[in-house]
Amino acid sequence: MSDTKFSRRRLLATGAGFIAMPAILHAEDSPAESLEHPDAARDYDVDPVRRNISSFRQQKWQDHFDKLGVASIVADTTSRALHYWNADGTDYRIYPTSVPMTEDLTKRGYTKVVRKRVGPDWTPTQNMLKRDPTLTYMKPGPDNPLGTHAMYLDWPAYLIHGTQDTRKIGRRASSGCIGLYNESIEQLFEITPIGTQVRII
Repeated sequence: MSDTKFSRRRLLATGAGFIAMPAILHAEDSPAESLEHPDAARDYDVDPVRRNISSFRQQKWQDHFDKLGVASIVADTTSRALHYWNADGTDYRIYPTSVPMTEDLTKRGYTKVVRKRVGPDWTPTQNMLKRDPTLTYMKPGPDNPLGTHAMYLDWPAYLIHGTQDTRKIGRRASSGCIGLYNESIEQLFEITPIGTQVRII
């Protein structure tokens, strides 16, 4: 009986700690293409360890940036988590993410947020159309693969955005972008100014 109580307490404490954590996002260099493929869910890998929130670990912004600037984001494609810090480092948050399906679609390095949009539309890139010629433009709405909010990076066709398909989060499920739950991207969108520095690792 005492073991059960101890386990429950540990579980509640761990969950509360995770909810209270702030976030960061990282980026690194490697040629890739972005924007969610609407059928990416079919290519999910199954990796229960990576999907477990216990794989999340806090990051130090000093390990990635010389200064915080207007805000900083680190997207970790290994732990599948996005980390965010505000300008003075008092607000640090962590969000679970989806990451690119393959290594060749994963672009790593430093970039920044150059534009934000509520209700984004989606246009497949030329590389996506080579893989699947049936893909077509999608207007904003419940079927749009970019979810409810999108933040555009200064790398062409790379975004941090929401998703309508919650199965993608915690998995290799994108064509290059970093995806979040719609609720998470809405929060991140509100607190992330244009010019936020981003690193994807």
